[in-house]
Amino acid sequence: MSLEFTVEYPCRLRARYSERHLREWGRLSNLHTILTTGDQSAPGPDKIKWIEDAGAEIELMQNETAVCANCPACLPPEAAGEGEAVGCLGRINYPVDAQFEKFMADRVQLALDTLDPEDQPRLLRILVDRESPFDGEATKELRRVTTVDGLRFFASRLPIRLTREGSHLTTDNVFDLLAGFRSEDAERSSYTREFPLAATADYYDFLDLMLRNDLSESETSRLHARSRNYAQFLRLLSALERAEALNARVLVD
Repeated sequence: MSLEFTVEYPCRLRARYSERHLREWGRLSNLHTILTTGDQSAPGPDKIKWIEDAGAEIELMQNETAVCANCPACLPPEAAGEGEAVGCLGRINYPVDAQFEKFMADRVQLALDTLDPEDQPRLLRILVDRESPFDGEATKELRRVTTVDGLRFFASRLPIRLTREGSHLTTDNVFDLLAGFRSEDAERSSYTREFPLAATADYYDFLDLMLRNDLSESETSRLHARSRNYAQFLRLLSALERAEALNARVLVD
């Protein structure tokens, strides 16, 4: 279960396959990598059968996505996560872990406490505005959900409350902001939300400050070790950087 995103760039692959098909390949490559390299358990008959049955489609996918390496929308291979064969795709796995949620709460609070308002990213000023559209309600609903398989969207059942200028906010508001905006062409693209062109630079500035600014090498290494979500949000940041350069949208679902 994951939040999927992509840089919507008119490449050779999209000329041949629909956005929905590319998403299916993204899930296939992710699952295949987990089963063949990340799963340390002994392979049972169901696992072996799935790998055998998927063989032809995986071979086709690998051949077709070879063009991604030379595409300007291709995200950095070192931030490719687990088996992202389609170069412009990425995913943030659920549940969002408690370590990453605390990291984001601390970083937002630090920015509010130490930066003058005129030096803060525009999205941060929108977030703290009393009339902000990021009211936290959507994330609050997700936080309550547990699937029939026992899966959750957030590891923590309660959000973290901010203080001082952010005393009216919790991390529910922050994750509402990170969910982007409703897409108007979801039926065509299969992605229900997007980071629109007009907001791409703002989202990049916000996430760059949160994820990278003034972090030491040891702090970054510790984050990578403790939270898989940290690396996944760095890939989203790379997607926003590519999208801004290519005048493209980042689609999210």
